Amino acid sequence: MSPARLPHLLPQLLIARDELRLMARNRVAVIAFVLVVLLTLAAVVSAWAHQRGIADLRARHAAAAEAAFKGQPDRHPHRVVHYGTFIFRPLGPLAAFDPGVDAFTGNSMFLEGHRQNSANFGDVRQSSLLVRFGQLTPAFVVQVVVPLLLVFLGYGALARETERGTLRVLMLQGATRRQIVGGKLMALGVAALLAGLPAMIGLVAIAGQPGAMTLSILTIALGYAAYLALWAIVILLVSAIVRRSRDALLALVAIWAVAVVLLPRVAPDIASAAIPLTNRLQTEVAVARDLRTLGDTHNPDDPHFAQFKQALLARYGVARVEDLPINYKGALGIEGERLTAALYGRHATASYAAQARQTALVDRVGLLSPTIALRSLSMAAAGTDFAGHRRFLEQAEAYRYALVQRLNRMQMEHVRYDDDSATDAGADRRKRVTAQHWQAMPTFRFDPPAGRDLAAGALPGLVVILGWLAAAAAALAFASQRLGAR
Repeated sequence: MSPARLPHLLPQLLIARDELRLMARNRVAVIAFVLVVLLTLAAVVSAWAHQRGIADLRARHAAAAEAAFKGQPDRHPHRVVHYGTFIFRPLGPLAAFDPGVDAFTGNSMFLEGHRQNSANFGDVRQSSLLVRFGQLTPAFVVQVVVPLLLVFLGYGALARETERGTLRVLMLQGATRRQIVGGKLMALGVAALLAGLPAMIGLVAIAGQPGAMTLSILTIALGYAAYLALWAIVILLVSAIVRRSRDALLALVAIWAVAVVLLPRVAPDIASAAIPLTNRLQTEVAVARDLRTLGDTHNPDDPHFAQFKQALLARYGVARVEDLPINYKGALGIEGERLTAALYGRHATASYAAQARQTALVDRVGLLSPTIALRSLSMAAAGTDFAGHRRFLEQAEAYRYALVQRLNRMQMEHVRYDDDSATDAGADRRKRVTAQHWQAMPTFRFDPPAGRDLAAGALPGLVVILGWLAAAAAALAFASQRLGAR
């Protein structure tokens, strides 16, 4: 720092010191501050323990499901197709800081042939109604509780000086309006830093585990720092505009209630009403209706599969399916799975598009509420937003399709057509293949996104918050010029 600037900063430092001293004398404010810090530490510990417990539970269930699938005896491959298996969505390293939509979307899927199942067993459906109001996490505390604490700490920072007439005294002593506002802002910024520090410590602790990505962590830290800085500026802005401390408190509490509580709760309902989604039953009915138009693999006169049969016979130069060097039933299974997977894929794509429109609508409401923008940023950087859930669903479907087609190919290549069609006493034994085939099946492995991709997904939310911060800073600079003029 240049020595020439010290005389200019000295009044700001003195004003900041006096403001912090005044905050420390307020016992109610001190108690509230200590409670918020303790609440944040409790949120860090409880969220960490909760996520570790969930991760261990899912890992045990995944291992049990894999053992059950690979422990099947010798049997017909198509029976294995219908036996299916369970997979579980793994948690990212930053889910302990912000679990996002994980509690609502489900965490396990049953994979089987001929159909795509949705994720099940979300925590909200299995827990008390309190889970619907938000888990106690570091992200929740900083987004909701810390701004309210800052409101009660700083609502009278400037209104109090105007109300008591001490503002003119400060100006007569040589302090400029800019120095007064700068000192007050510095004091409130220190309070915001101390209030948000436990959550950032928790974030740094989480960052020490394997898989945590530095770029995502820095994006989260920058977003929350800008969010708290925005609240500090807004508090001083209202305190500068409103002449009485009581009115400033009422105005700030109203702003907090609308921006932090009302809009984040109402925005999803608005999006659901404006862009309705088909439920699971409606989707199943639509898929069943469309399947009838695709063709029936069990109907030899079905036009599509009759054409498929003729093309297959022509490819191998034979006249009957019995003369094919492969099992026709296995080839039929491969074609049928291809068609049904494409049909389910079209319905899934339509559902994803509708949910993306809902998310975009909520994000537009986020232009009115920086809390919505921060939540979007936080979940995107942590990989716990809807895009992260969709990533799991798409990888799960790719794994399911490859698994089923591998079993269909096994039937086509390792089971003779004559044996597959036989009904004699020994036919069942001849249709079986050895268990070594499913023991060699690859295990599902979720491929997490790179840190730069998560940070890129968080950029829109960060831009909104920084835009709010710039607008609030400009408004405070303008209001500061009129400070004490009335």
